Amino acid sequence: IVAVLEASRLSYEIIFVDDASRDRTRSLIDMILREYQGRTTMRALFHDRNIGRGGAVQDGFRAARGEIIGYLDVDLEIQALAILACVLAIRRGCDVAVAKRLYAFTWRSVDRNILSKGYAWLVRRVLGIRELTDTESGCKFFRRDTLGPVLQQCEHMGWFWDTEIMVRCHAAGLRMTEVPLLYLRRFDKPSSVRPWKDAMDYFVQLLRFRTKMAQAHTKGPVSS
Repeated sequence: IVAVLEASRLSYEIIFVDDASRDRTRSLIDMILREYQGRTTMRALFHDRNIGRGGAVQDGFRAARGEIIGYLDVDLEIQALAILACVLAIRRGCDVAVAKRLYAFTWRSVDRNILSKGYAWLVRRVLGIRELTDTESGCKFFRRDTLGPVLQQCEHMGWFWDTEIMVRCHAAGLRMTEVPLLYLRRFDKPSSVRPWKDAMDYFVQLLRFRTKMAQAHTKGPVSS
């Protein structure tokens, strides 16, 4: 990530957000901070308790100082070059840029890829938003000034946050684009995903969210 950003000559900062990990994540972050101390703008936020994916991302956003803010999953299944592609899209006038995952085919990942594609299809069908084809992408960037009001509406601080933030940005009329980029699933790391149970949970959350959005549309803007 540092090599890509340094080569771009962009002004940047890197913020690690550790959501009370139980593995070696914190010690690895500390090691990286020591290695790059004085060489680049890099800092970390460590949670005492797990607050969920959405809460962790939003904490990072609040700590960030740039006009363009975003996040990239640290497993780098989406490569760091995606950062530059998304930032460029925003500099050209978009409010939101998402790395749309193009899946490299391997038999080992067929089931996960099918579930990911199936969820994207459900989002479009259940919520009726055809423009959003990859709400769960782990690389999203935003124009800070237009994102602020949308963040205040978000209620889901867990895994469903990825879907909620995209749908709310769309509902707010923000200019959104998807940047196609290769996605290489890693098999050398443990996964907490429970494919079929998580798929059912996603579906239930989608239905609840659709009902809430419909009620808000009927009553007018409702803050959370």
